[in-house]
Formats: sequence, structure tokens, C-alpha cells
Amino acid sequence: MVRFTLSRPPDLAAVADRWQSLEAQAGLSFFQSWTWVGCLAGERFSHPVLLAAEAEGQTVALALFNRRRRWLLRPALHLGESGDAALDSVFVEHNGPVLRRGCEAILPDLLAAALRAPGRAPWGGRRLVLSGVGDAVLQAVITAGGTVRRLQTRPAPLVDLAALRQAGRPFLASLSANTRSQLRRSMRCYAAAGPVTLRRADSVAEAWDMLDRLAVLHQAIWTQRGRPGAFARPVFRRFHRTLLARAVPRGEADLLCIAAGSRVIGYLYNFRFRGRVLAYQSGFDYASAGAHEKPGLTCHQAAIEAALAEGMECYDFLGGEQRYKSSLAGATVPLHWFAAVPRWAVGRF
Repeated sequence: MVRFTLSRPPDLAAVADRWQSLEAQAGLSFFQSWTWVGCLAGERFSHPVLLAAEAEGQTVALALFNRRRRWLLRPALHLGESGDAALDSVFVEHNGPVLRRGCEAILPDLLAAALRAPGRAPWGGRRLVLSGVGDAVLQAVITAGGTVRRLQTRPAPLVDLAALRQAGRPFLASLSANTRSQLRRSMRCYAAAGPVTLRRADSVAEAWDMLDRLAVLHQAIWTQRGRPGAFARPVFRRFHRTLLARAVPRGEADLLCIAAGSRVIGYLYNFRFRGRVLAYQSGFDYASAGAHEKPGLTCHQAAIEAALAEGMECYDFLGGEQRYKSSLAGATVPLHWFAAVPRWAVGRF
């Protein structure tokens, strides 16, 4: 017998203990870990709502929402997010409830408990906002009796490193002839300035320094395009400095500098979690790149080959259809952004 509860936790510290105990027994992504979920949690979850499932006195599932009300709309429960655009600029992906291994079948009933919660209750919402979730969560919402609204789906391209390793294939051999040619030519051009190397920040202070340097390059290209760039909001940088202080000592985050001799090609900000590398953010020196130099492709090539050599299972580019991702990736998984309401309540929202 599984018991489902939806409540307002009085203390996020208690949620942290319960969450981290379940993590050890669950299959989850970095974005579902307490390293990410708990970062600035008091600020991001100003009205927290905890959905839990228990069986035989043991917690088998948890999901943390923030309850937010908007003008003319019923209260919504935002899974793993605040519902505030500035705070959510950190952009969650591979999101979803945390489930103990072997308990995946309860997911529809778990989400049904959230959909049934009375909106007038201090923990209710009757509208769920689910960002960056996989197929399993989308199908579970439908099975639970939810109606999906404003569905957006983005592919998350990835490189299956485990398959390459098993086949004994180098990374370049998995790419198209055109992409191989571009990468080899770019590498030759950069190598004229010195050996191409990848250096990983080995302390929190060095990771912060690399993040700042990455941000300068990142903002330069985006402002040139007339776009604000990820670092335009101060909360974005503050979140990630806090996150790095938590994740670097645990080996869950990498700041990488890729250089040719003393010439910096670019920086990558990746997460590392349970055999997966997640390519989260980047900054490349396009300003000094020559005609045949591809800083983005070259930096990711170096990081992918390092991950392959280190025994990682997957290099995940996360959501987006940018051309460089499709050029380097050999597969994709879909991620979904949507709102859900009970079928009987559709006309009220």
C-alpha cells in the first residue's frame, strides 16, 4: 500500500535530509539532486509544497514544488522551479519527481495526487507547471487524468560514449565526413599557436574565476546578436557561484578551459553526475577566431574525448536544436515543457 501526501514543509532542512536519503536509492539526473534543487532553495521555494509517497514506512518518491498565484489564474504548483522568470533563468532540464529504483510504476498515481489537491488549500494548485521533463512524466500526467496545455518539446542531443567505447570507435569516427573535416582543420589551425589542452578548475575559487571569464565571452556574442545572454540577470551568476561551492567539492561540476598554447579558445561549464556529462553553459572566443577555426566545436571535441577517456557513459548537450549539437551528437531524447490541469477542470483555467 502506497500513501501519497501533499503538504507545506515547515523546514527545508528537513526536506534536504529526506531528499538526500532517497537520492542514494533513486535513479535521477543532476537537476533532480539536492545539489541543484537545494541551491538557494529558501529563495526559489518561497511557498514550498512537498509531494511524497511512502510504502511500508519508507519514502519511495519526492517532488518539491513552489506554489505561485498569478493574476486571473488559479494557483499553480511549479515542479523544481519558483515560477518567477528571473529565478528560473537558471533553467532546469531532465526534471521530474525522484523515485526509488523499482517504484517507477507509481508515477501516475503520484502526479494524480498533485492534480487532485484542492486549489483553496494552502498546498493545492490544480495546475501543475512541469519544465524540462522526459517522456515518462508527460505520459504519467496523461495517465493520471491530466490535460496537457502549452506543450513545447525540445530535443536534447547526446553522444553515447558507452556505445563508442564498447564498439572501440574513436569519437571522430562517429561523425559525418563534413564535421570530421571541419574539426581536423580547426584543430590544425589552433595547434599552430601551441598544443591544444583541456584544463579543469581544481578548486572552487578557480571555478569561480573561470565562470567569470566564460561569462565575458558568452555575453559578448549574445549582446552582439541583440540578445541579453544568460548572465544578464544577476541572480543567474549568484545561483551558479553558490552551486559551484556545493558541486565542485563533490566532483559534480566542471569548469574547463580549452587553450592552444597560451591562447584561450573557450570555456565550458559542465555537470558530471552518475556517468553523465551535461554541457550546461559555454563561452568561446569568436572574436579572434580565424576563418577555419571553430572554437565551439573544438572545445566540445576536447571535452567529449576527455569524457570518453575517463569512462563516462554519455555527453549530453541538453535541450536545443543548435547546429553544433546535431553535428556532434549521435542521438537525441525529447524534453517537454507544459502545464497540466485535471480534465474536469479544463474550462476553469
